[in-house]
Amino acid sequence: MSPRGVAIPDLRERLFAAAERVVARDGAAALTSRAITAEAGCAKGVLHTHFAGLDEFVAELLLDRFACSARDAAALQAKVGQATVADNLQEVVLALLDSLPPAVVGLAMTRPAAALHTREGFQSGAPAFDAIQHAFTAYLRAEQRGGRLPVGADVATVALALVGTTHHLLMTRTPGQGEEAQATTQRLLAVLLGG
Repeated sequence: MSPRGVAIPDLRERLFAAAERVVARDGAAALTSRAITAEAGCAKGVLHTHFAGLDEFVAELLLDRFACSARDAAALQAKVGQATVADNLQEVVLALLDSLPPAVVGLAMTRPAAALHTREGFQSGAPAFDAIQHAFTAYLRAEQRGGRLPVGADVATVALALVGTTHHLLMTRTPGQGEEAQATTQRLLAVLLGG
């Protein structure tokens, strides 16, 4: 994560949320340090006090949202036996897609320094799709032990297919396609879970 760190966790989230609002309202090209701090109601230089620059900030935003999604996926263990297996999985997938706006993902992929910082974060152990996949697999195994999935179901492959589709949706969707992502994951889960 950021070598400089952020002294006030609330400030970090405030800046991240402000960046997401700027991108949603004005597009990726409008995302500047000044736009973020103005949206967050902070002093102009505060972003550079806590991050090496906009590229590190964008990467840290992406890493933070992945970490939140990994925590959501790990929390599936508490839902074993509740609702439906498909609904529980879909909730995590849609939360991940909602937490990573396409324009922010695009910035993190197209700005070389941001992409490098993101890769370094993942290589250093920041949770990414692999952590989510492992959490999905553990959840599905627990549901299998509880009798809600067939004993012979290949839950590791189900988790891999779900994560692969989530990655595809994350990289290819455009803003405002929430219903399409929901329909796609519903169809996929029906096929994968045999429902």
